[in-house]
Amino acid sequence: MAPATDDTPISRRARRSAATPPGTARTTRAARPRVGRSGWIAFVLLTAPTLIGLGIFKYVAIGWSFLLSFSDARGTIGLGHWVGLDNYRTLLADQAFRDSLLQILLFTAFIVPVTFAASFGLALLVHRIRRGRALLRTTFLVPAAVSYVAASLLWKMCLFNGLPTGIANVVGGWFGAEPVAWLQTTSPPLYWIVLVTLRLWLQVGFYMVLFLAGLQAIPKELYEAAALDGATGRRLLTGITLPMLRNTSVAVLMLLFIAAFQAFDEFYNLFNSGLSGTGAAPVQTPLVHLYNTAMGNQNYGLGSAGAFVLTALIVGVTLIQGRVTGFGRGEE
Repeated sequence: MAPATDDTPISRRARRSAATPPGTARTTRAARPRVGRSGWIAFVLLTAPTLIGLGIFKYVAIGWSFLLSFSDARGTIGLGHWVGLDNYRTLLADQAFRDSLLQILLFTAFIVPVTFAASFGLALLVHRIRRGRALLRTTFLVPAAVSYVAASLLWKMCLFNGLPTGIANVVGGWFGAEPVAWLQTTSPPLYWIVLVTLRLWLQVGFYMVLFLAGLQAIPKELYEAAALDGATGRRLLTGITLPMLRNTSVAVLMLLFIAAFQAFDEFYNLFNSGLSGTGAAPVQTPLVHLYNTAMGNQNYGLGSAGAFVLTALIVGVTLIQGRVTGFGRGEE
């Protein structure tokens, strides 16, 4: 006959305590700390300045600019005389704005593939180096931390200043070339050399690091297996490297397209001539044109409309590119 057992609440609690090793219950409670009222107060106090600043200076500003694009805001940022879509019609009928769109399209069509090829080529070279890879990677990445404004002034005042003592003219003189006014020469348009070299110097290192990260993620076993089959050089590049870097390549292309359409700093600072601004510049991007419209002519309504037209253009191109390349699509 089985002995009788005490089934009172006190006895059940005692049996659970005996079956649980010492310190286990305490450890379990410690592993799930509760956030008290003081923790939430600290969280709010620490994040509130950032959230308030972000809301006021970004999202409220965007909303206000959207409202300005539908009003006749000349010399004021106050909402006043509503004109509907007149600002958008006026902007799209402006020949200068259409010319700026054409110029940025041509600039994008050239700078994107050149930057892509240069970044990818440098990544392949650095990836093959066994010693000093970190030093080379850092050396090429440093220009990405330089301000576009500072780099533009360096290119304008030191490298391509048009004086016989300018670095570009001194190097050209070694080969018998005459001094050239790089930014003022429009036939042929030598200013494009200044713009392209500046952007390449600033961007190639950053995208090279992205490609390096993709190359280092490719399993070495794939190359070893292909080498056993006799694949070398170009076959390894086209059969393994490029397919495995597909997602990285698409992401780099999207970033390059967006950065090209948003070009402003180098165009503005290279051709800015003080009080005259950039009105006489041989080439203007849409952002430079809109800046002159809003800040120079004090037409904030027309400038705001242009900002949203350019935003819609960037979003549209990005979506089309993502659709064509299948960016974000799940792996089959």
